[in-house]
Amino acid sequence: MEPSLKKTAVKLNELTATEIVAAINAGDTTCEAVARACLEQIQIREPKVQAWQYLDREQVLGQAIALDKSGRRGPLIGVPFGIKDIIDTADMPTEYGSPIYKGNQPKNEAACVALTRKAGGLLMGKTVTTEFANRHPGKTRNPFDPARTPGGSSSGSAAAVGDHMVPLAIGTQTTGSTIRPASFCGAFGYRPTWGDLRCSGVREAAGSLDTLGLLARSVADIALYRDVLIGVEPQPVKEHTGALKVGFCRTHVWPQVEPTTQKLLEEAAQNLSRAGVEVRDVELPANFEQLMDAHLAISSFEFSRNFTYEIQHHWEMISTTLRENRLKSGLACSFERYQEAREIAVECRRAFTSVVADYDVLLTASATGEAPVGLNATGNANNCLIWTTLHVPSVTMPLFRGPNNLPVGAQIVGKPGQDRALFAAAQRIYETLA
Repeated sequence: MEPSLKKTAVKLNELTATEIVAAINAGDTTCEAVARACLEQIQIREPKVQAWQYLDREQVLGQAIALDKSGRRGPLIGVPFGIKDIIDTADMPTEYGSPIYKGNQPKNEAACVALTRKAGGLLMGKTVTTEFANRHPGKTRNPFDPARTPGGSSSGSAAAVGDHMVPLAIGTQTTGSTIRPASFCGAFGYRPTWGDLRCSGVREAAGSLDTLGLLARSVADIALYRDVLIGVEPQPVKEHTGALKVGFCRTHVWPQVEPTTQKLLEEAAQNLSRAGVEVRDVELPANFEQLMDAHLAISSFEFSRNFTYEIQHHWEMISTTLRENRLKSGLACSFERYQEAREIAVECRRAFTSVVADYDVLLTASATGEAPVGLNATGNANNCLIWTTLHVPSVTMPLFRGPNNLPVGAQIVGKPGQDRALFAAAQRIYETLA
């Protein structure tokens, strides 16, 4: 056993990003030791989980050794991270989950990758995505049960973090592509206020909805990583003191949530209330039910136009799943319907300000329940779709276990542009309920 492992008394691959940075800065471990621990976990677990699309062990170790020799320091020094394979990397292939782009090597690097490396992060490799970050699944399995989906479209990113292969990973979200797989894989997941984090170098699905998504092992890690990607000096999560007002929001898709998950969330609301948190039920306005169809029109219309080249030149290499669902719907959608859908979304965003005015955050479901059995679909995303379309930030936290002892997340929704306040409230909720 290496001396660094003795000092930490836990496996290095199980540390949070914040703990890794502290250990390296204190001289208790090295970038190389952390990288080797993560690589060992990947070697053991990857045959079952299949979270990685590209990973070169020697490349990783070479970068880790170079970091140690350089004496560099930074807010993410030595922290291994994974990148969803719709995000460009200058030294690794980017294949977008499609055979059309097999072996594709970008010349440039996405802003999120460059910013993470600038902060001292160690890129482990590319994580599996569904085809073009849409509905057709990749090869990844759920780390808690390989017969179940990890969720999508950030399948590999969620599975890699949930299985202790890396402490951080970047995904994306256009519907529920970060929050849902984080819930299924037992990770913390974060979808930021729309427009806050740069998507340069990220293959666009539907720009009116797309954001980066962060997968991590703690709220503190999410807050740290967000600051790195914004390009500001990291600030610790502020302790939330005083009154905390939480709105328990079942939403109009509550009947789709499994009864066991409904009970877990209702008990969580009761436990928060007993702990002194002011919890009240919140109902969304009736017209918010239109967000389901509005999201479909917006996302499908934009997606089908963004992939015109692939449709025109590689139609036969696109999965039947994608052709018969998203593309068929998008190509049939008129511009007038698209405009109408965007107007509905804007109206609901305005109305949400009043809905959440009397609360710090909302508590709601991250997914319908545990990860479903089967690998041909990625699960119901409707519990995320609402908040994605509203452009508001949300965090899912691995607070529960379902009837099969598999992870179930609780989603905490914040006010637009108040992501730091969301982190403070989420951390207090987590400490109260965990």
